[in-house]
Amino acid sequence: MSSFTYLIPQSEFDKVRNGPLSRFERLALAADMCRLNALSAVKRAGSGHLGSSFSAMDIMVALYLDLLNVREVGINSPNRDVFLSSKGHDVPAQYAILHALGIVPPDRLLRLRRLNGLEGHPNVQVPGVEANTGSLGMGVAKGRGIAVAKRLAGLNGRVVVMTGDGELQEGQIYESLQATSHQHIALTVVVDHNKIQSDKPVSEISDLGDLGARFRAFGWHVERCNGHDIEKLVECFQRCFAVENQPSVIIADTIKGRGVSFMEGPRALREGRGIYRWHAGAPDDEAFRLAHEELLEGIEHRLRAANMQDLLLESIAAEPKTTAAVTDEFVAEAFGKRLVQLASERSDLIVLDGDLASDCRVRGFEVAYPERFVENGIAEQDMVSMAGALARHGFLPVVNSFASFLAARANEQIYNNLTEGSKVIYACHFGGVIPAGPGPSHQSVRDILLFGALPGVTVVEPCNAVEAIALLDWCVRDAVGTCAIRMAIGPSPRRLVLPQGYRCMPGRGTLLREGTDILVFGYGPVILHEILAAADALGESDVSIAVANMPWLNRVDSDWLAETVATFPVVVAVDNHSPVGGLGDSLLRAMASRNLLDGRQVVTFGVEEIPVCGKPSEVLAYHLLDAASLAQRLLTICGRRGLGPASTSQTLSANDDADAAFG
Repeated sequence: MSSFTYLIPQSEFDKVRNGPLSRFERLALAADMCRLNALSAVKRAGSGHLGSSFSAMDIMVALYLDLLNVREVGINSPNRDVFLSSKGHDVPAQYAILHALGIVPPDRLLRLRRLNGLEGHPNVQVPGVEANTGSLGMGVAKGRGIAVAKRLAGLNGRVVVMTGDGELQEGQIYESLQATSHQHIALTVVVDHNKIQSDKPVSEISDLGDLGARFRAFGWHVERCNGHDIEKLVECFQRCFAVENQPSVIIADTIKGRGVSFMEGPRALREGRGIYRWHAGAPDDEAFRLAHEELLEGIEHRLRAANMQDLLLESIAAEPKTTAAVTDEFVAEAFGKRLVQLASERSDLIVLDGDLASDCRVRGFEVAYPERFVENGIAEQDMVSMAGALARHGFLPVVNSFASFLAARANEQIYNNLTEGSKVIYACHFGGVIPAGPGPSHQSVRDILLFGALPGVTVVEPCNAVEAIALLDWCVRDAVGTCAIRMAIGPSPRRLVLPQGYRCMPGRGTLLREGTDILVFGYGPVILHEILAAADALGESDVSIAVANMPWLNRVDSDWLAETVATFPVVVAVDNHSPVGGLGDSLLRAMASRNLLDGRQVVTFGVEEIPVCGKPSEVLAYHLLDAASLAQRLLTICGRRGLGPASTSQTLSANDDADAAFG
């Protein structure tokens, strides 16, 4: 089974819909059939979110296949009912249901997290998806906006929004609850209350208490039921739909990983010693086989009980696995381990986390120093403000989250901390376009700009584990003000070797490869790997490429820069970021200040548009940041400068190292 992906075709859903089963038996069966297809899609993608997709599946099936009018009026009708998931990472469930309705074709379902396929979080480019989500907390406000738009336009159609229970820690949710009630919007929200966040129980991260009381306090009509009892769900929705001039909420008690015994929350937590392992990522071959067999056996048992034929499964060959080697180096792992070591030296060091301790590799700190580890949950603004207060009272806070959420969502709070003169270290994980499967909500291509525009903040990104330790030490021990450390989240595609005697010197980079014609600056393990691969590929041409690692993204020692660029007629900066506000802009300003631009061409390559979703190799190539594209762009520059050929017949092989690294 590990060599194949199995899919239930849309025709089988029609067979069940027209079969002898009762209304709610049909829906329950369809939910498990969609679970099997979601499982196959995530397995083929190599990543995705099964736990919350499975907990939300019965709710979505009740809506799409029974309560909403999408099947009858069509997904483009202005009078359609609207459903959107605010949490967004349960989108494999939504895609599986849209496939069951014949809206998403099978070939596209099997291109989950692939270029020109299906985004890793909801995206309106996919038919049937009503809003882009993935950055948590926005969905209730978006649903309210849709409801108001329908009312102003005189259109019909209900609006239903799903949230996660961990998502209810986001502050925007409570702004939305208050405004929706005040504006008397007949919006329906359903909470997928599976009681587990990314990998730990909600009650351990930030307990929500009596959810019903919370919603009632904001003026909402409240219903509650078993979120896997479709009949009860339908009854609750019907009561909510009957409420006028008041928003309604259904608290649906669900089980994370529902439908696959070893993924179901209570058992999975026991077996994981308090850690839930099925939130994100694809199951390995054996887990996939067991899950597939369990779901299929349950489905076929129901079909036989109803004297119906067994399912006709489509067997689709899996994509060939990459054979490219990757290293076992995780920059973030080195960062996390060094934090533990520094904490033994400094009693003022304290770590704050936003429900990402495993991803950000700070769980070791949590275990070693629980009294100095603060889990804030999914509440970045709150976490940053707390860090500022800790800093004002003698502590050195290290704040951990994904770069896209921390830099943007909490930017005002970060600025406020600066106005107080507080030193805080912001650890910005998941920087840049890789991994690209989750889509643009998680791909951070503006964080350098957002931090760099703040007075006195130093922004750095290490290229390897050695540099991660050195930069963290500098930020903790030597930096006078606030620092932001940008980090890749996956394994390094190659082991970069810094020069012998490497020292961490503010504003100064290091030369990784000698050359004479073009000097290319880069940073981080992903981009430097592609630059070096491009330079190596051009090694047989008459173009000589030098490569410099520059971890100081907004701080440049102009003396070092003048010496480094002195002999090069062309200087190129490759940014894993927008070309606005990244390393290229910092170098350009520094060169202008020293009159280093005369007769010298300075070029920045970066992510020019909203980043696309897909395999790392697909996405890097799309944005012309892969080795082959970089080599061709450098050759083009050479041709314009008369340094070498404008084109080459040399074939540059696609580099799949990043795919192996990030899935």
